[in-house]
Amino acid sequence: MRRFTQSLLGQVMLSMAAALLIAQGISAVMLYRAASERRELAIMNAAAFQLLAGARRAERAPSERGERRGARRLARPLSPAGEGERRIRLPRNIRYREAGQSPLVPGQARQAERETELADILAAQGVDVEELVVFERPLLDDGLVRAAAERRPRLKARAGAAPHDLLVVGLRQAGSDTWQVARLPLPQRDRAIVRTLAMQTVILFLVLVGLLYFVLRRITRPLDTLAERTRRFGGAGMAEEPLAVSGPQDIRRLIEAHNAMQARIGSMLDEKDVMLGAIGHDLKTPLAALRVRIESIDDEAARAKMADSIEDITNTLDEILSLARIGRTSAAPERTELGALAESVVEEFEDMGRPVTLDTEGRVVAPVHLTWLKRGLRNLITNALRYAGTARVTILREDGHAVLRVDDDGPGIPADRIQDMLEPFTRGEASRNRETGGAGLGLTLARAVAEQHGGALVLANRPEGGLRAEFRIPV
Repeated sequence: MRRFTQSLLGQVMLSMAAALLIAQGISAVMLYRAASERRELAIMNAAAFQLLAGARRAERAPSERGERRGARRLARPLSPAGEGERRIRLPRNIRYREAGQSPLVPGQARQAERETELADILAAQGVDVEELVVFERPLLDDGLVRAAAERRPRLKARAGAAPHDLLVVGLRQAGSDTWQVARLPLPQRDRAIVRTLAMQTVILFLVLVGLLYFVLRRITRPLDTLAERTRRFGGAGMAEEPLAVSGPQDIRRLIEAHNAMQARIGSMLDEKDVMLGAIGHDLKTPLAALRVRIESIDDEAARAKMADSIEDITNTLDEILSLARIGRTSAAPERTELGALAESVVEEFEDMGRPVTLDTEGRVVAPVHLTWLKRGLRNLITNALRYAGTARVTILREDGHAVLRVDDDGPGIPADRIQDMLEPFTRGEASRNRETGGAGLGLTLARAVAEQHGGALVLANRPEGGLRAEFRIPV
């Protein structure tokens, strides 16, 4: 999961999903507010209509009511209830009645905002409002409604199945002592909006994210292949077949450029290997001839110095050629138990009587190139023996890495020179004596080996004195 979220595909997909959810959230809030405003307007219009129609109905003669019944049915306002919702309809004598006092009871909270809105609607209809009260109470908490529900089982069943609130409006017009009281069951909030938005979000998510996934895969698949090919070429340096050109035009041009670059670099590396082989052959042949010729020198001391010089030149040449060839291998790394690998190297030094110890902390397995890692470990041990006389090798696992650690009790390296010591031909001791200063390629070669394995060579001075050199190889 973490690898997916760190990839281009994962980050774009997550960004699109987050943007879609945020946009749908904003849309849901706006639609919900618009629906609430429409609902509130419908409720206020229904309350105003009920007050006006009830007052007119009370003023008409019984004969006029029959003649205008059809007109009243056509004049009913839109219901504030949601579409398809079964509304509770109260008896007419409860929906509107006139009383000598305000319907507001002590402790009942008035709704000032609704009072203001309803007063504006009534004023637009020519009603001179002297006093207006608007409040809510549970439907069955109203005495008139509760009494009607006891007489009408159907009304009671509906009120119990879907609890409603009751909006009570009391109006006293200017110059009148009579309170006009309207009761209006409030519809439950329409939940269809939430369902619609949820379905819309799912559909948009499936369509947009699905299309985006296929488009991005067309881009990221060749990019992944290109990255893997570049990683292999950077590690082994071996040329491979040109990468197949695919994807959008920009990606195709990138792959074509990579193929051309890989071919050019591969040919340069091949030329370098040929040149190094020729140099090694041309230099080692006369060195071998010199070794034979110095045997005829009678002065033993002079002969020994010449032999040492030839040996130094030969060893330095070997190290230079080895450093140049590191990474140019087509063989895949082998999963190896590093404790056994280190033990075989340490035994070589023990056979020569050198004080090298080994300590392993459990079984540590990692994919490595055996020959090169052994060469790098030998260099670290040799460096420790040269400057301290002893070496301690430890194999352990730490922070997702296999660690091959070599400690010594020598003088260490000045902190400001640690990085310089990893560069070619940099020596901790100024002389070119192989027993003290060396050629300055041992640590450089060890660093190249570590980097060949995707790891690093870490040098640090120990608090108790001496140097600690570590191969840190990811496992």
